[in-house]
Amino acid sequence: MPQNINQPSNQIRLTNVSLVRLKKGKKRFEIACYKNKVMEYRSGVETDLDNVLQIPSVFLSVSKGQTAPTQDLAKAFGAKMPVNDIIMEILNKGEMQVGEKERHAQLERVHTEVIDIVAGKLVDPRSKRVYTTGMIDKALDQLSSQGGASHKSGEGKGSGTATPANGESSHEKAKEMPTWTGVVTTKSAKSQALEAMKALVAWQPIPVARARMRLRITCPTSILKQAAKSPPMKESQEDDAGGQGERTTGTVKDRILGYVEHVETQDTVGQEWEVIGFVEPGAFKLLGEFVGGETKGRGRVEVLEMAVTHEGD
Repeated sequence: MPQNINQPSNQIRLTNVSLVRLKKGKKRFEIACYKNKVMEYRSGVETDLDNVLQIPSVFLSVSKGQTAPTQDLAKAFGAKMPVNDIIMEILNKGEMQVGEKERHAQLERVHTEVIDIVAGKLVDPRSKRVYTTGMIDKALDQLSSQGGASHKSGEGKGSGTATPANGESSHEKAKEMPTWTGVVTTKSAKSQALEAMKALVAWQPIPVARARMRLRITCPTSILKQAAKSPPMKESQEDDAGGQGERTTGTVKDRILGYVEHVETQDTVGQEWEVIGFVEPGAFKLLGEFVGGETKGRGRVEVLEMAVTHEGD
């Protein structure tokens, strides 16, 4: 008698894959993707799913080659959801499982992107010159190696802005300040760059300040002396704005000038008031919303320079 080999009909063998897993209900579902393609798809670099998926199927276990039964998919995702939509949900929301080499390569890519963003947005506050990526990388290494803080109270190479205020201990002050512990792959490079900049500015391992935006703000003179209708800025918003902006009530003009760190020129032409000045990048959106709301669209905030810096020699 011929000997039959029992192989389940829903078993498919796949190798050299990156797995994306999603737990739905009481089941864990997986899809098999090509290495390095999941992050490219999520970041928008890759848009063709055929280049991302090794096979357009949902698995209970890719390593065992066990595809998910139709009834399991219907119970977890709903009977009317097509398989392609289920795959898309897993791909977008699932947890990616990667090998050591791929994880290291991904970490290096994010690390490089974070350093590039930070180097383009921070300057030496005295010379207004940008730092090289190597100097930024070294400064962040210094922060992460010391648990987020580059120096103790009153020490360090920077401007000393991290020195605790009178009456506060170094420990109490340090707990309130932003820290940096290194790059991770679970957050976007942009959000991590913002965290890195806040830590560098707070701890000053090297003298740094945010590169300011140069703006032109115009507003009808008839509105300038009116009391601002918008509520005062919340503490969290003030923190995002780098400390710029008025948290107290005042006239429209006072509130606008509260966002401007340094006024370059200020003039009135006819029935329009104009000020050109430098604003913390984090305050730009709040300033635009304030001017638009108070003037009902008659005022404007124009970007003259995105980041005022000087390139080093």
